[in-house]
Amino acid sequence: MRKVSSIATALLLSVCGSTLFTANAVAAEKCEIDKRQSRAVGQSVAKKVQKSFEAYTENNIDEAISTLLETNASNDFDKAYVGRMLGNFYAEKGQMQTAIKYLKTAVDADILGGTDHAATMRLYADLLLQEKKFKEAIPYYYKWMEFTCKSDSQMYRRIGIAHSELKEWDKVLQVADKGLALATEPDKGLYQMKLTAYFNQKKYKDAVKVLETMVPLFQDDKRLWVQLAQFYLMTEDYDRSLATYNLAYMNGFLETDGNITRLSQLLAQKGSPYKAAKIYEKHMKSGLIPETEKTLNILAGFYHNAKELKEAASYYGKAAVAGNDGELYLKQGRILSLDQKYKEAIPVLEKALDVGIENPGEAQFELALAHLSLKQYKSAYNRALQASKDKKTAKSANSYISYIKEKARIHNVAL
Repeated sequence: MRKVSSIATALLLSVCGSTLFTANAVAAEKCEIDKRQSRAVGQSVAKKVQKSFEAYTENNIDEAISTLLETNASNDFDKAYVGRMLGNFYAEKGQMQTAIKYLKTAVDADILGGTDHAATMRLYADLLLQEKKFKEAIPYYYKWMEFTCKSDSQMYRRIGIAHSELKEWDKVLQVADKGLALATEPDKGLYQMKLTAYFNQKKYKDAVKVLETMVPLFQDDKRLWVQLAQFYLMTEDYDRSLATYNLAYMNGFLETDGNITRLSQLLAQKGSPYKAAKIYEKHMKSGLIPETEKTLNILAGFYHNAKELKEAASYYGKAAVAGNDGELYLKQGRILSLDQKYKEAIPVLEKALDVGIENPGEAQFELALAHLSLKQYKSAYNRALQASKDKKTAKSANSYISYIKEKARIHNVAL
């Protein structure tokens, strides 16, 4: 035999003990739940209810339901009582629409004893919410609070869920604040409702204030740190965004490649490109950040900004190979030339031309400069001539052609 549920226990007590409760009822209190006295169901209904409950305790819920369906309730109270039991049993079976139908009968009768009516109203509202009947659920939560004289933070949370689903953001904010004022301890769900409401209203600065409250309250929630950093970005508060990302990183809260990328980008923008590169590279080597043309190019850019030319050239080269991208080969070649590695730069620049770039004159001009630096005047001259045919590099190339001719003449090199 299974353990009797709390719902079932309550049903048994109300059947077996209702007469005793009525006989010893205290004077009516101010609250409606206390005014509403419990009553006993009729004798024939009571027998069916008892039999149904016994079947339920023996794990035979289908028999429990069929027994109740045979009940011939003759008055409104008996009908409401049986409806409440059927609603509970059908809910346990997962037949929510049928459960809602019977619970509605019991709730709308508004005749059950105080405790029973309150419990039935709450279950009815919860099932309506679960079945996405949000507009119907909301008033019953308020009726429950009015009937029980309890302003309950969890009820406001449920109401907030319904308003959120209906996209009634102003109402979400109102009920979330009421719930938070009543909560005995910080309620993350209610704060999250406020955050969602402000976000959907595009009130990002208000959203930041909510997160600034939440982060100290729920310091171990990694997601909140990231959200706060992201909202600082959305409000263009880059210093606070970087500080928050940095704190989150030091605490091990940044667990995605996107978050590591944003941290690195902010570091680079705020004057720390080398640190950005080392963090990004570390997580690329760990496998968190995949090695793709895009990510390799990003890492090369960090090293480039940090004036770490060797590493920049290396990663531009890897990105070029990954994407078979001529423009990236051109970048690699330029970096190598800038680092005075002209012999290494020449085959890379030639590769850029082989793969193809939008303005071939750019690679031709870089080749001319590289050959010139190596005192290879004939090759420099030929490359400069090619560069002069490209509108983008024609002016620069022509200015070097006469210089190259003069250098060749001095060194007795035939062009």
